[in-house]
Amino acid sequence: MADATKKDQKFVSEKTIDNTIEKFNASGLFPPQLEEELREKLKEQKITKRQLNAILAETEERFKEALVEPGEAVGVVAAQSIGEPGTQMTLKTFHFAGVAEFTVTQGLPRLIEIVDARKNPSTPMTEVYLDEDHCKDVEMAKNVQRMIELTRVENIASSIDKDLATMTIIIEVDLDLLHDKGLDIEYVAEKIRKGRKVDASVEGNLIIIDPKKETIKDLQKVATKIEQMPIKGITDIKRAQISKDPESEEYVIYTEGTDFFKTLRIPGVDKTRIYTNHLYEIAYTLGIEAARNAIIKEALEVLKSQGLDVDVRHITLVADIMTATGDVRQIGRHGISGEKPSVLARAAFEITVRHLLEASMQGEVDPLNGITENVIVGQVVPLGTGAIDLLMNPLKKDAKSQAKK
Repeated sequence: MADATKKDQKFVSEKTIDNTIEKFNASGLFPPQLEEELREKLKEQKITKRQLNAILAETEERFKEALVEPGEAVGVVAAQSIGEPGTQMTLKTFHFAGVAEFTVTQGLPRLIEIVDARKNPSTPMTEVYLDEDHCKDVEMAKNVQRMIELTRVENIASSIDKDLATMTIIIEVDLDLLHDKGLDIEYVAEKIRKGRKVDASVEGNLIIIDPKKETIKDLQKVATKIEQMPIKGITDIKRAQISKDPESEEYVIYTEGTDFFKTLRIPGVDKTRIYTNHLYEIAYTLGIEAARNAIIKEALEVLKSQGLDVDVRHITLVADIMTATGDVRQIGRHGISGEKPSVLARAAFEITVRHLLEASMQGEVDPLNGITENVIVGQVVPLGTGAIDLLMNPLKKDAKSQAKK
């Protein structure tokens, strides 16, 4: 008896934990990620054989409870689980924490942007993390910032005037601004020469441009184009700002506007950590699986920022259906809902008359496989017990009855 008690109190080795979990999960009930996490957590603890078996039994019971029942209306549950907390969300746009004068769309407007799969989000931005050589040095970080942020001629000029006597354009360059952008005046003049195909000469801090135009109207047009001309940076990124992360003490660049593909190619950018809230750019640059993960991340962050707790599986289901075809599709009449094979389901969602007329003209047949169409015609919906077709064999039943007699 004493030996048995001693044996029960003996801590199990890591090898025993591995072998026990392997035997326990021989049927493949637990997914690989859960199995691996279970191994790691158990190896961190000092446990006996009896405790190990009790933990595994409890884990199995909890896991089975978490599984969705066959025939469950997961779409409806996901819709109400996301929609109900959505009624408590704010409609405001917030300042981005830690970054001066940066605003980012949050709350319900952002959630609508995500599920609508908007190609042009209202506040696109990128979090640019830097590699080891640049992330701790503010000057190195500034160099990367200069390569990212768009600089136009107007950003480095203190004035742009037109000399009507000589029909020339005179740009007075602010040398402090020029130095801050990491540029020199000759470089700017050369950019103008090549970009606008004009003569440009430098005199002190002045750039004198001769566009060889005869009318004031033409001169004005050229001046406006030169003023807006990009000389450095990425066209779609209007502003980039450096912020120091208080935890890691590394510099991160936040941008207003985004061009994910071009930003990735800037030297000094950490390609493994850079992130944008523009779903289509992620899909185009990194692929559909990355876009799916971004949908989940963005939706969860919006809900959490409002203090709402929604099970990740509801968000995952929405992300899966949005990206199932290999493209990012919206949940709406121009996306998933509008592409349903059922005429009645499409008509029940939006634009009823048009859907019914077009289906009638084309001779479409509704197979009544979905839920909405079966509700409309008053049939049993394919959910729960209605999702199962039973086949009864009367001959077999008669044979059993005769055998009993």
